Amino acid sequence: MINQENLSSSSDFVLIVDDVPENLSVLHDALEETGYAVLVATDGSSALTSARQTMPSIILLDALMPGMDGFEVCRMLKSDIATRHIPVVFMTGLSEAEHVVKAFAAGGTDYVTKPVRPTEVLARIATHMQSSRLMSQARSALDAFGRATIALMPDSGELVWQTPLARSLMAKYAIQSNPETMDAIQKWLEQAVMVMTDSQETAVHRIDLQDGSLVFRLFEMTEDGECLIVLHEESDTAQIETLIHALRLTRREAEVLYWVILGKTNRDIGDILGMSPRTVNKHLEHVYQKLNVETRTAAAAYAMSKVRTFKATSR
Repeated sequence: MINQENLSSSSDFVLIVDDVPENLSVLHDALEETGYAVLVATDGSSALTSARQTMPSIILLDALMPGMDGFEVCRMLKSDIATRHIPVVFMTGLSEAEHVVKAFAAGGTDYVTKPVRPTEVLARIATHMQSSRLMSQARSALDAFGRATIALMPDSGELVWQTPLARSLMAKYAIQSNPETMDAIQKWLEQAVMVMTDSQETAVHRIDLQDGSLVFRLFEMTEDGECLIVLHEESDTAQIETLIHALRLTRREAEVLYWVILGKTNRDIGDILGMSPRTVNKHLEHVYQKLNVETRTAAAAYAMSKVRTFKATSR
């Protein structure tokens, strides 16, 4: 059974999972008095449903329950990319080391022993929520700025999360549907982590296809052991998009300039873009005016310099 009466969109809320929720009435009341909205699930299946539907800020999970126990619930939460970011604090009356190890192995963030002490639980919740909130804000910022970023676990190559732009690039290059490609990325990542640990240098990995390349660059490792990787695409289309944004050109101007940079003549460019050499020259004149240059060579050199700066500040 799931109680959502106190769910508030403006409050952090806690999901308590226990097959005997009456035993947790003191904790339930303490959470509400502190300002948290509280959800209650009495079995593993209901807990999974609640977590996926409401995305609680943190989960207090009983380790031993009939049917699906807390360890299995936690493993399933952590195997789902939508819920794996939610901190899970185990509640157990068991003090044996093997159960503590089992809780962490399942993906738990922390544990408290029964009978629970509300002041201790509240302190731990506040700490874990702050860390989770900071990570959520960082991910939101990456989303807002259109950064193509993914997080992978270095030991397994498991994809933990990704921004919308990264998701589209991963799909475009069919990365996740190709086991050989994922294996290659994991092997690169293992080496990249060692390089970063030893020398603080960044490492890159390229996947080349007929229409372009997708470049992976290891950015940093989080406290949770996740590897943040920035992606960028190298292709005719991607380079033209960069020229548009870096130099404030129209698409046609950027297309003409791109082929000028590659050393094409006006006639060549006209054949590529389906326009007359005269029209190509008109677009090129507009480019000269916008870049405040007078020659093809100067336009190409200026554009390449600005693009390098633009890419560096965008990463």
